[in-house]
Amino acid sequence: MNKKVALITGITGQDGSYLAELLLKKNYKVHGIIRKSSSFNTSRIDHIYVDPHNKTNFFLHYGDLTDSNSIYNIINKIKPTEVYNLGAQSHVGVSFDNPEYTSEVSGIGTLRLLEAIRFLNIKNIKFYQASTSELFGETYNKNIFDEKSKFHPKSPYGVAKLYSYWITSVYRESYGIFASNGILFNHESPRRGETFVTRKITRFLTRKKLGSKEILYLGNLNAKRDWGHAADYVEMQWRILQQKKPDDFVVATGQTQSVRQFINIAAKLLNMKIVWKGHGLNEKAYLVNGKKKELIIKIDKKYFRPNEVHYLKGNAKKVFSKINFKPKFSFTDLVSDMIKSDLLLAKKEQDQF
Repeated sequence: MNKKVALITGITGQDGSYLAELLLKKNYKVHGIIRKSSSFNTSRIDHIYVDPHNKTNFFLHYGDLTDSNSIYNIINKIKPTEVYNLGAQSHVGVSFDNPEYTSEVSGIGTLRLLEAIRFLNIKNIKFYQASTSELFGETYNKNIFDEKSKFHPKSPYGVAKLYSYWITSVYRESYGIFASNGILFNHESPRRGETFVTRKITRFLTRKKLGSKEILYLGNLNAKRDWGHAADYVEMQWRILQQKKPDDFVVATGQTQSVRQFINIAAKLLNMKIVWKGHGLNEKAYLVNGKKKELIIKIDKKYFRPNEVHYLKGNAKKVFSKINFKPKFSFTDLVSDMIKSDLLLAKKEQDQF
């Protein structure tokens, strides 16, 4: 029996690296698209990379979601059985500063992949589109979002992803392509980029635990998110493509925590006592050590989005009813995993504090 062949865009990112590991364990041939640059950005996949001169099931190709020719040529060359589109400009805040680039990569990039699949007419190919809870945008009644909920994105990133969601649906219905959307709510891990709020928190607190004198500046502490672990969610991505028919699925935990709660749990896991003082832009966090109080967290309004989303919570009953899988990580497990990893990193950097 021939090996399954997977193509992953965004393979150097958080989800891409976890998915590559998973598929290699399942005996896939795994191909990833990386952008050519003067410096390497492959730290998340270095541990699974093998020189192609040696026997390997893992291959990297230079390409870009903004370049139709490179996408077409790669798909034509490797003839994948499964395509996972995880590539994107995925930082919501950055999308306000770079809306055109975000739209090109996170929106039109999906069209370029689907067009290549359509033109090449590769039999039995399956396509997974990484959608996002940012499709839903704001809710004022604290609704729980599922596959039937209305979309109302509130950022250029959310709008670009909404285009990707609908073009995936259109190509499924119009051309019979096995194309599924996974509407994933927030998912984190030790591999999360350091500009994302959860990783900023765990990096900061582990360094603070070891004596760092820096202060952390954050935005909306009251924002509530449905947070899962990326390792769990990439397995859901794979399982979505193993279904008999393509479909769209919400992937979420059904629980929410605020940014402030994330900080409190992370601090507790590090045996650090934090107290909060003030309100709004004047709210501050202090690290308490005996009778001493050290200011460690302040609010900076520049970290508030122009169009803030305060609450996101998902209902994943559909996906869990169709897919035999239970997440391995609770919310506390997730935070603990990130803390343990960043504490090791902080110890390596301790002489720089």
